Amino acid sequence: MNWPPRSCDLPPLDYFLWGYVKSLVCADKPQTLDYLEDNIRRVIADIRPQMLEKVIENWTSRLDYIRASRGSPMPEIIFKM
Repeated sequence: MNWPPRSCDLPPLDYFLWGYVKSLVCADKPQTLDYLEDNIRRVIADIRPQMLEKVIENWTSRLDYIRASRGSPMPEIIFKM
């Protein structure tokens, strides 16, 4: 299934968190499965509640915009940290 690039159907995990985690986990190009798993655990453990709060705030502001525009196409929305 092809998803629109800014679909409101995508939860914050899909539009932000998985890409964020992947970019940090793969930054030093892990060469073994153990090293990859360690990176994943470290990156997940380092995520602070404040970051997740900002992600949810941004997501709800996107939903508010969609409601107000009655489903009209969305302009480019930049993730705010």
